[in-house]
Amino acid sequence: MLHTGDRVVHPLHGAGVIEGVVERMIDDEPVQYYVLRPAFGDTELFLPVNGCEKLGIRPVCSRAQAERFLAELDSVVCGESKGWNQRYRENMQHIRSGELREVAQVIKSLAARECRRGLSTGEKKMLEQAMQILESELAFALDRPAERIAEMLRVHLCR
Repeated sequence: MLHTGDRVVHPLHGAGVIEGVVERMIDDEPVQYYVLRPAFGDTELFLPVNGCEKLGIRPVCSRAQAERFLAELDSVVCGESKGWNQRYRENMQHIRSGELREVAQVIKSLAARECRRGLSTGEKKMLEQAMQILESELAFALDRPAERIAEMLRVHLCR
Protein backbone atom coordinates (compact mmCIF):
# COMPACT_ATOMS: atom_id res chain seq x y z
CA MET A 1 0.00 0.00 0.00
CA LEU A 2 1.36 3.38 -0.98
CA HIS A 3 0.84 6.54 1.05
CA THR A 4 0.62 10.26 0.34
CA GLY A 5 4.16 11.61 -0.04
CA ASP A 6 5.71 8.31 -1.17
CA ARG A 7 8.22 8.64 -4.00
CA VAL A 8 7.69 6.00 -6.66
CA VAL A 9 8.76 5.25 -10.22
CA HIS A 10 6.40 4.66 -13.12
CA PRO A 11 8.27 2.80 -15.89
CA LEU A 12 7.10 5.16 -18.66
CA HIS A 13 6.84 8.45 -16.75
CA GLY A 14 9.77 8.28 -14.34
CA ALA A 15 9.76 9.22 -10.68
CA GLY A 16 7.00 11.11 -8.98
CA VAL A 17 5.21 11.69 -5.70
CA ILE A 18 1.94 10.14 -4.58
CA GLU A 19 -0.31 13.11 -3.82
CA GLY A 20 -3.26 11.18 -2.49
CA VAL A 21 -5.96 8.62 -3.20
CA VAL A 22 -9.22 9.34 -5.03
CA GLU A 23 -12.25 7.20 -5.63
CA ARG A 24 -13.99 7.10 -8.99
CA MET A 25 -17.07 5.24 -10.08
CA ILE A 26 -16.41 2.78 -12.91
CA ASP A 27 -19.45 0.78 -14.10
CA ASP A 28 -21.26 1.72 -10.89
CA GLU A 29 -18.41 0.29 -8.80
CA PRO A 30 -16.10 2.44 -6.67
CA VAL A 31 -12.45 2.13 -7.73
CA GLN A 32 -9.58 3.73 -5.84
CA TYR A 33 -6.70 5.42 -7.63
CA TYR A 34 -3.41 6.85 -6.45
CA VAL A 35 -2.75 10.35 -7.76
CA LEU A 36 0.85 10.48 -8.99
CA ARG A 37 2.53 13.77 -9.87
CA PRO A 38 5.57 12.98 -12.08
CA ALA A 39 8.76 14.98 -11.50
CA PHE A 40 8.64 16.31 -15.08
CA GLY A 41 5.61 18.03 -16.51
CA ASP A 42 2.46 19.29 -14.89
CA THR A 43 0.28 16.23 -15.34
CA GLU A 44 -1.36 13.95 -12.83
CA LEU A 45 -1.53 10.22 -13.35
CA PHE A 46 -4.30 8.14 -11.83
CA LEU A 47 -3.01 4.67 -10.99
CA PRO A 48 -5.44 1.97 -9.91
CA VAL A 49 -4.60 0.97 -6.34
CA ASN A 50 -5.09 -2.71 -7.20
CA GLY A 51 -3.03 -2.52 -10.40
CA CYS A 52 0.19 -0.78 -9.39
CA GLU A 53 2.28 -3.93 -9.23
CA LYS A 54 1.11 -4.99 -12.67
CA LEU A 55 1.99 -1.53 -14.04
CA GLY A 56 5.52 -1.85 -12.65
CA ILE A 57 5.17 0.91 -10.05
CA ARG A 58 7.99 0.61 -7.54
CA PRO A 59 9.72 2.71 -4.88
CA VAL A 60 12.55 5.02 -5.94
CA CYS A 61 15.92 3.29 -5.58
CA SER A 62 18.02 4.00 -2.51
CA ARG A 63 20.92 6.44 -2.43
CA ALA A 64 23.36 3.51 -2.29
CA GLN A 65 21.75 1.85 -5.34
CA ALA A 66 21.85 5.14 -7.26
CA GLU A 67 25.53 5.72 -6.40
CA ARG A 68 26.40 2.15 -7.41
CA PHE A 69 24.49 2.62 -10.68
CA LEU A 70 26.37 5.86 -11.46
CA ALA A 71 29.70 4.21 -10.66
CA GLU A 72 28.91 1.48 -13.21
CA LEU A 73 27.58 3.72 -16.00
CA ASP A 74 30.68 3.36 -18.16
CA SER A 75 30.13 -0.41 -18.31
CA VAL A 76 26.67 -0.08 -19.90
CA VAL A 77 26.83 -1.55 -23.39
CA CYS A 78 25.11 -0.35 -26.56
CA GLY A 79 22.45 -2.52 -28.12
CA GLU A 80 22.91 -4.10 -31.52
CA SER A 81 21.96 -2.03 -34.55
CA LYS A 82 18.87 -3.49 -36.22
CA GLY A 83 16.04 -2.34 -38.41
CA TRP A 84 14.07 0.65 -37.15
CA ASN A 85 10.95 -1.33 -36.11
CA GLN A 86 12.83 -4.01 -34.23
CA ARG A 87 15.14 -1.46 -32.60
CA TYR A 88 12.15 0.65 -31.49
CA ARG A 89 10.30 -2.37 -30.05
CA GLU A 90 13.35 -3.59 -28.14
CA ASN A 91 14.09 -0.12 -26.78
CA MET A 92 10.48 0.22 -25.57
CA GLN A 93 10.77 -3.17 -23.83
CA HIS A 94 13.90 -1.95 -22.04
CA ILE A 95 12.17 1.25 -20.97
CA ARG A 96 9.02 -0.58 -19.80
CA SER A 97 11.16 -2.87 -17.65
CA GLY A 98 11.70 0.05 -15.28
CA GLU A 99 15.28 -1.11 -14.63
CA LEU A 100 17.84 1.70 -14.44
CA ARG A 101 20.49 -0.23 -16.34
CA GLU A 102 18.14 -1.15 -19.19
CA VAL A 103 16.96 2.45 -19.58
CA ALA A 104 20.62 3.54 -19.58
CA GLN A 105 21.31 1.03 -22.36
CA VAL A 106 18.58 2.64 -24.47
CA ILE A 107 20.11 6.08 -23.90
CA LYS A 108 23.61 4.89 -24.77
CA SER A 109 22.43 3.09 -27.92
CA LEU A 110 20.34 6.00 -29.18
CA ALA A 111 23.04 8.57 -28.36
CA ALA A 112 25.63 6.51 -30.28
CA ARG A 113 23.27 6.18 -33.23
CA GLU A 114 22.56 9.92 -33.14
CA CYS A 115 26.29 10.63 -33.48
CA ARG A 116 26.70 8.18 -36.37
CA ARG A 117 23.56 8.70 -38.44
CA GLY A 118 21.04 10.86 -36.64
CA LEU A 119 17.75 9.77 -35.16
CA SER A 120 14.20 9.68 -36.44
CA THR A 121 11.66 11.88 -34.70
CA GLY A 122 10.30 8.87 -32.78
CA GLU A 123 13.76 7.88 -31.58
CA LYS A 124 14.57 11.45 -30.54
CA LYS A 125 11.43 11.47 -28.42
CA MET A 126 12.33 8.07 -26.98
CA LEU A 127 15.83 9.33 -26.07
CA GLU A 128 14.33 12.34 -24.33
CA GLN A 129 11.83 10.14 -22.48
CA ALA A 130 14.53 7.70 -21.34
CA MET A 131 16.71 10.58 -20.11
CA GLN A 132 13.80 12.01 -18.10
CA ILE A 133 13.07 8.62 -16.54
CA LEU A 134 16.65 8.23 -15.32
CA GLU A 135 17.05 11.89 -14.35
CA SER A 136 13.92 11.91 -12.24
CA GLU A 137 14.70 8.76 -10.28
CA LEU A 138 18.35 9.61 -9.68
CA ALA A 139 17.47 13.18 -8.70
CA PHE A 140 15.03 11.85 -6.07
CA ALA A 141 17.41 9.13 -4.84
CA LEU A 142 20.45 11.42 -4.59
CA ASP A 143 18.56 14.59 -3.65
CA ARG A 144 20.25 16.56 -6.44
CA PRO A 145 18.83 18.81 -9.15
CA ALA A 146 17.73 16.98 -12.29
CA GLU A 147 19.96 19.25 -14.41
CA ARG A 148 23.05 18.03 -12.55
CA ILE A 149 21.98 14.41 -13.02
CA ALA A 150 21.40 15.07 -16.74
CA GLU A 151 24.96 16.41 -17.09
CA MET A 152 26.40 13.30 -15.42
CA LEU A 153 24.32 10.99 -17.64
CA ARG A 154 25.42 12.83 -20.80
CA VAL A 155 29.08 12.51 -19.83
CA HIS A 156 28.84 8.76 -19.33
CA LEU A 157 26.15 7.68 -21.79
CA CYS A 158 26.16 10.18 -24.65
CA ARG A 159 29.65 9.91 -26.01
